[in-house]
Amino acid sequence: MSGTDDRWIRSRAFDWLAEQVSFHGDVLPRELLAAGFALNGVRVPLVGPQGIFKPKVMLAPLSITTVLKGPYDDSFGEDGLLRYRYRGVDPNHHENRGLRYVMEEVLPLAYFHGIVSGKYWVTWPVFVVADDPSSLTVTVDLEASESSLLPKVPTDVAAGSDAFRRSYAAAQVRVRLHQRSFRERVLNAYQRQCAFCHLRHDELLDAAHIIPESDPLGEPAVTNGLALCALHHSAFDRQFIGLRPDCVIQVRPDILEEHDGPTLAHAIQGLHGQRILLPRSTSQRPDPVFLERRYHRFRQALQPVA
Repeated sequence: MSGTDDRWIRSRAFDWLAEQVSFHGDVLPRELLAAGFALNGVRVPLVGPQGIFKPKVMLAPLSITTVLKGPYDDSFGEDGLLRYRYRGVDPNHHENRGLRYVMEEVLPLAYFHGIVSGKYWVTWPVFVVADDPSSLTVTVDLEASESSLLPKVPTDVAAGSDAFRRSYAAAQVRVRLHQRSFRERVLNAYQRQCAFCHLRHDELLDAAHIIPESDPLGEPAVTNGLALCALHHSAFDRQFIGLRPDCVIQVRPDILEEHDGPTLAHAIQGLHGQRILLPRSTSQRPDPVFLERRYHRFRQALQPVA
């Protein structure tokens, strides 16, 4: 195989990833990545047993993976760059040489970061920009990637030093990785269905905070979360719907009296007085203190403005 063929397969792999992310979101199951895609009758997986992965049909690694609670301490530095550990302790191991090769040839990689067991946040293209055999790491730059975790940098930050900008980006990446982890853990606790209406389509489900993130108590714990579809998440956040401390839904009185159409009648009004779906594990169920506090805010929203 030539280097041109390798780059072509790499490009097709990234096109396939874009299709998956557009459908599933940017957290994908390992089995999907391991199955990969067919190209001219040949199967091209994107992950394998090892973190530095090269499909048989390629010359150089296609992806690198950080496994949840894995043996290597991959980490984002304050400069916003990823320090990715070698395979083992031999700098000349063929997989480590592969990372050196993609750096020298400026070949893009896909990066998969474990969020929960069997689920990975995916981003591409990323580039190996430095190699340090003494610390058994390579440095990976994610800034060119299509990641939704890399935010638009505010004007005042963009105008600052490169180090300041990267530090800001690194902080945002950590926050958003925690958000992805929160979503996956909450959806798993609720059997990946809306706690209000039992809708099961992942693409339409969110992890809603009972106590908002902006509140000092708004921690990203499963006990502070509810799996809600997009409609009910919005209705919950905008006080159309309240949740009593006994986990029974209460619809705002003025909304109950409205006459609008079948969506309002069935999707909102029909929930009044219904008990929500709860996690099977009692340790993952909503914290009563959080529910009481959230319900108090809902009750306050019902009070007429003086």
